[in-house]
Amino acid sequence: MNKQSLDTLPDSLQQPVATALERLSGPEDLPQDPALLAELPFVWACSDFVCQLCLRQPALLHSLSTTGDLYRAYEPGHYADSLERQLAEIGDENSLHRCLRSFRQREMLRIAWRDLTGQAPLDETLSELSTLADALIDGALGWLHGWLAQKFGQPISRTGTQLQMIVLGMGKLGGRELNFSSDIDLIFVFPEAGQTNGEKPVENEQFFMRLGQALIAALDRQTVDGQCFRVDMRLRPYGESGPLVVSAAAMERYFLEQGREWERYAMIKARPVAGDVEGGEALLAELSPFVYRRYFDYGALESLREMKAMIAREVKRRRLADNVKLGRGGIREIEFIAQAFQLIRGGQDPALQQRALQPVLAYLGDHGLLPEHARQELMQSYEYLRRLENRIQAMHDRQSHDLPADPVDRDRLTLAMHAKDWQALCDELDDWRRRVQGHFDQIFVAPQQEDEAEPTGESEYADIWHDVLDKDVAVAVLESAGFTDPDSALHLIGQFRTGTRVRALSDRGRTRLNRLMPMLLAAVAASPAPTQGLERLITLLDGVVRRTAYLALLNEHPMALSQLVRLVEGSPWIARYLSLHPVLLDELLDPRTLYAPLSKTALVAEVDARMAAVDIDDLEQQMEVLRHFKQTHVLRVAAADLSHSIPVMLVSDYLTDIAEVVLDRVLMLAWRQVSQRYGVPLLGDGQPVDFGIVAYGKLGSLELGYSSDLDIVFLHDAVPSGTVTDGNKPVDAAVFFARLAQRIIHILSTPTPGGILYEVDTRLRPSGQSGLLTTSIDAFADYQFERAWTWEHQALVRARLVTGSEKLKQRFADLRREILAKPRDNSALQGEVRTMRERMRKELSAKSPGQFDLKQDRGGIADIEFMVQYAVLAGAANYSGLLRYTDNIRLLDELERGEQLSAQQATTLANAYRHYRGLVHRLALQERATIVPEEDVQETAAAVAGVWEEVMEQGLNK
Repeated sequence: MNKQSLDTLPDSLQQPVATALERLSGPEDLPQDPALLAELPFVWACSDFVCQLCLRQPALLHSLSTTGDLYRAYEPGHYADSLERQLAEIGDENSLHRCLRSFRQREMLRIAWRDLTGQAPLDETLSELSTLADALIDGALGWLHGWLAQKFGQPISRTGTQLQMIVLGMGKLGGRELNFSSDIDLIFVFPEAGQTNGEKPVENEQFFMRLGQALIAALDRQTVDGQCFRVDMRLRPYGESGPLVVSAAAMERYFLEQGREWERYAMIKARPVAGDVEGGEALLAELSPFVYRRYFDYGALESLREMKAMIAREVKRRRLADNVKLGRGGIREIEFIAQAFQLIRGGQDPALQQRALQPVLAYLGDHGLLPEHARQELMQSYEYLRRLENRIQAMHDRQSHDLPADPVDRDRLTLAMHAKDWQALCDELDDWRRRVQGHFDQIFVAPQQEDEAEPTGESEYADIWHDVLDKDVAVAVLESAGFTDPDSALHLIGQFRTGTRVRALSDRGRTRLNRLMPMLLAAVAASPAPTQGLERLITLLDGVVRRTAYLALLNEHPMALSQLVRLVEGSPWIARYLSLHPVLLDELLDPRTLYAPLSKTALVAEVDARMAAVDIDDLEQQMEVLRHFKQTHVLRVAAADLSHSIPVMLVSDYLTDIAEVVLDRVLMLAWRQVSQRYGVPLLGDGQPVDFGIVAYGKLGSLELGYSSDLDIVFLHDAVPSGTVTDGNKPVDAAVFFARLAQRIIHILSTPTPGGILYEVDTRLRPSGQSGLLTTSIDAFADYQFERAWTWEHQALVRARLVTGSEKLKQRFADLRREILAKPRDNSALQGEVRTMRERMRKELSAKSPGQFDLKQDRGGIADIEFMVQYAVLAGAANYSGLLRYTDNIRLLDELERGEQLSAQQATTLANAYRHYRGLVHRLALQERATIVPEEDVQETAAAVAGVWEEVMEQGLNK
C-alpha cells in the first residue's frame, strides 16, 4: 500500500485506516489492482462500513476487481439475472436469508465505492440502489411464492388463472431514488379472493398473508449475516391496524371512501416493484383519480402546508435542525415544492404524473411554472443534499439524515464531500438550504405565519391523531405528556381512528372529529391517569361518534370537554353511564349544576315541569322523560361524589330521593293508564281504594347505591269481597291491583332507547314469589303477626311506605311499630339471627387470602346490619325510639339512647358503617367489587367483630 495515499488523509483517519490494513493477513487479501489500491484509503476513511465489510470478507473486493464490476455501470436486468442464478441453488428459508444478505453486501460495497470515488453520478447511485432493492424484493418474493405453493398449491382466480402478489414500493423506492441505507416502504396487495389448488387448499388471502409475512422476514430480520432492509408497512390502508395484505378491490374501496390527504401525497410515488407488476400498474391506474383530481386542486396547497407544519413541529420537537432531510431548507421542502404542483395540476396535466422528483422539476421549469433560476437552484440543491445524505449513511450503513456530532465522523464527511474543512462544509450546506428555504416559503408559507414550527400541545396531538409521526416519535410525545403506557395509548388511538364507526363518518362528522381529537388528547394528557382516561373516553366516543351533534357540542364548549375528561378519568362507572346515555353530555355544560344535586323538593318541581311538557296520553314519551330525569340527577350525584362536593353519607340520601320521586310519578302514570281502562275500585264512602309502595332494603333504609335495585312490596286498603272497578270494563279489585303492580314494574324495568329506570325485586312480599303480587294491608298484618319468619321481621326494620296517601303511610307505620314491638324471647331471637347470619356468610362470603369482602366477611357491613336488626327487635318493646327510623346510623344512635348498646359499641359500629359505605360508593364509581385488601380495614373489621362477640355471643348490654 502506498504510504503517500495515507498521508493525504486527515490525521484523525490515518491511524484507523492503517490499523485496518494491518488486520489483513497478507498482500493476497487485497487485489493487486493499482487503481483500486490507490482509492482504497480514501474509501475506507470515508466509510467505516466499507472498511469493516472488506476486513470481514476480503473476497468481495477480489470479486469486484476481477469481474470489473467496480469500474462499470451495470446493464439493465443485471441484478435480477445474477440473483436469480444464485436463488436457483437455494433449498430452504434460512439459506434464502443468507443468500439475500450476501448479495446485498457485495453490491452495496460496489455502489458505495463508485459513489465515493466519483465514478457514478448521483442519478446512477440512486437508481442502482433502487434497482438492487427491486431485485432483492422480487427475487425473495418469487422464491417464497414457490415454496408456499409446494405446501398449499397455487392461488387461483375465479377463471382459473394463477395469481401473484403485487408489491408496491412507496417513497424513495417508488421514485427510484432510494437512499444508501433507507427503509423501504411497501404495500402488499393480492388480486382477488379464492382458494389455492393444492391438496390442502387455503384461502387466497391466507396464502398471501403468509407470503407477506415471510417476505418481511426475508428482508427485515436481523440475522448473523445482517439485514437486507428495514421494512415499513405503515402506509398500507388503515396503517398498522389494517390487514398486512389487502385485496385490490378493498384497496380501491379504501381510497375511494376514506383516503386522506397525506395518502394522496404518498401515492404519487407508488410503483409496482415486485410480483404482478402489470397488475400493479393497472391498480394504480384505477387509483389515479384519487391522487390526481380532474380539476386544478388548489386545496392541496393548504393540505401540504399543514403537512409541512407537522414535520416542522417534529423537527423542533426532536431538535432536527441539522437534519438534511427534514430541517428547514432540506430535501423534504424540495419534494414538497414538486409534489404541490403534481397534486394541484396533475389531473389536468398528465406529464406531471411522474414518480421521480428531478424530471418534475425540469418540466416545471420548461413550462414556466417555476422560474428558471428557481428550477436550477432547486435541482442543484437537491443533488448536493442527496449526495450529502448518502455519504452520511454510507459511513456506517445507518439510516441517518443528521450531520454527525462525532469529530471523526465529521472528518469522514468532510473528506467524502471534498470540503476544505468542517466549517466550510457547514457554510456550503447552509447556503444551499437558504436557497431552498426561500423558494419554499414563496410557495407555501402564508403571510400570517411567523413560526410554523412552534409546537403546541394540540398541534402535536393533531399529528398523532392524523398518524403522520413515526411510531417512536409519537410514543415519545405521549410519554413526555404523562402517558404511563404510551404504546397502549397509541394503539387505542389507532384502533379508534381506523374503526368501522369512524370510517363510516360523513365529511362533516370527520371534520368535527378531527377538530375534537387533538383537544381531547390535550385535555386527557393533563389528567392524573391519562392512559386510563383515554381508554374510557375512546370507548365513550366510539358509541356516540356517529351522532355528530355530540362532537359539535364538545368542540364548541371546551368547559364541557374538560368536565367530561375529569369525570370519565375519575370513574369508569360514569364513563359507562355516559356511554349508555350520551344525551347527558348536555349536563356537562354548566359545572354549577353538574356538581350540585337537588333537594327532594326541587326534584319534585323539576320532574313535574318536565312531565307537564309531554302529552298526558303519551306513555312512551313520559317513560323517556322519567329515564332522562333519573339519569341526569344520578349523574349529578356521582359527579359531586367524585369531586367530594358532598359528604359520603349524603350520596345515598340523594339517590334515595331520586328513586322516591320517580316511584311516585310512576305510580301516577300506572294508575292513570290502568284506571282509564278499568275504572277504579271504590270504598263504601265512594273514595278510591288507597294503594302504596313499601320500600325495603337499601331504599327503605335510605342507603341506596348507584346500581341498587328496588326492593318493593305493593299494599292497598282492604276492600270487601266482590268489589269491582267502576269503569266500562269492570274487573275485580284484586285484578285491578295486580295489573296496576304489573304496569308499575313494566314502566320501571322495561328497556327503552333511554335504558331502564330501575331493576325491581318483589320477593319480600308475603309468602315471597309464591304470594300475590299485591296484598291488602290487613292481609299483610295477618301474615306478619302469624306466619312471618324472623328474617322477615328483620327486613321490616328497614321498611317504609314511600308512595301512597298519608293515611296509608300512617297505617303502615303503625302496623310496623306494632309488629316490631312484639315481646320476644331474646335468647331464641339471638340464636335465630346468629344462625341466619352464619348461613348467609357461608353461602355468600368468598373469602380469599388477603382480601376482605366489605359486605359479607366477618366484621363487615352485614354483621353491623344484623346486629342493628337484632337489637331493634330485642329492645323495641321497651324503648319506642327504636321504631322511629329505618336507617342504620340513626338506629345506632337510638340503640345507644335505649341502652341496647353501649356508647362505645354504638360509636364503633357507626364509624365502621360510615367507613364501609364510603368505600362501597367509591368502589361502585370504579366499577369494582366490594373487595378490598384485608390490611386496609383490618382494624375496623376487628372492632366490629369484637362488638359482634359481645352482642351476638354474650348477650345485650343492660
